[in-house]
Amino acid sequence: MTAPLTARTLGRALLARQHLLERSTLDAAAMVRHLVGLQAQAAPEPPYLGLLSRTEGFRPEQLTTLLEERAAVRIALQRGTIHLVTAEDCLTLRPLLQPVHDRWLRTSYAKRLPDLDLADPAGDLAGLADRARTLVDAEPLTFQQLGPLLAAAYPASEPAALAQAARCALPLVQVPPRGLWGRGGPAAHTTAEHWLGRPLDPAPALDGLVLRYLAAFGPATAADVQKWSGLTRIGPVLTRLGDRLVRLRDDRGRTLYDLPEAPRPDASVPAPVRLLAPFDNLLLSHADRSRILPEEYRTRVMTVNGIVLGTVLVDGLVAGSWKAEDGVLTVRPFAPLPRGARAGVEEEAARVLAFAGAADGRTLIAPVE
Repeated sequence: MTAPLTARTLGRALLARQHLLERSTLDAAAMVRHLVGLQAQAAPEPPYLGLLSRTEGFRPEQLTTLLEERAAVRIALQRGTIHLVTAEDCLTLRPLLQPVHDRWLRTSYAKRLPDLDLADPAGDLAGLADRARTLVDAEPLTFQQLGPLLAAAYPASEPAALAQAARCALPLVQVPPRGLWGRGGPAAHTTAEHWLGRPLDPAPALDGLVLRYLAAFGPATAADVQKWSGLTRIGPVLTRLGDRLVRLRDDRGRTLYDLPEAPRPDASVPAPVRLLAPFDNLLLSHADRSRILPEEYRTRVMTVNGIVLGTVLVDGLVAGSWKAEDGVLTVRPFAPLPRGARAGVEEEAARVLAFAGAADGRTLIAPVE
């Protein structure tokens, strides 16, 4: 019988699949695809820094080129949040995750949209989607521009809520220069079909999405898959996958699912210091984050206003936060750093500073508070 998996063993498996034990030589597009996107609502740094922590030789122009050439896009996907994904994944994932957007619209905006019957997607919401598509495909628009234009036809509803209804009903991508390293711009939107010149996948497979999640984030429970995606009723999908998966148990008796050949390193495998980007999906993709994020540190990383700080991994666990500003990268350990970890922190900090064009910057390790 296979021994139960400890949190440390699960952490090592996750780090291996995220290329945080050893950096990868995958190119930017391949890494973005492997990770099933990078969370990107904070523009532009997090996706770039997420790739920097995982790949050798990564430069910002590699990702910028993908966005400019429409090989990658920024669009609301998992959990209803903005992710940077490949063009192919945009066309496949967006229809799969439509239930997430439908639920979010009903729970967050129904009272602010009295003109719309949200229980009938083929009715009022479809009409609004048609109007919005005509507008944003003629010219990319910000939500501040789109909402008032839609309000002419829906005068009892709030313009901002109408723009969010369009976001839920349509696959709206944010067009460059939004999200470009060193430039940036307003979040102006057009439809994925218009931007990419291709239709959405008419028959996307949820089974494939679950398999890809496990390849990048497993082993995992059904609750973990649901937390990452925002979807519900994942249990039947895992059951349907049958022999394509192995079933494991952790030391708390929970059932976890995994790909048979996926890496599951021993708990004794060394884990180097890494600096994770703000909003890194490593911290946001499991119902139980304890394999990476000690519960006592969660509120120091995830703030009450929804910000997820950049974090420092030491021996495979979050051990502090970091922030770079004006050529100074400040690390705030949550406890005294273990012997030898300080050199790793300084090396990773120098790597981030050089990437940001501040090779002559300095690292400050703050006292433990």
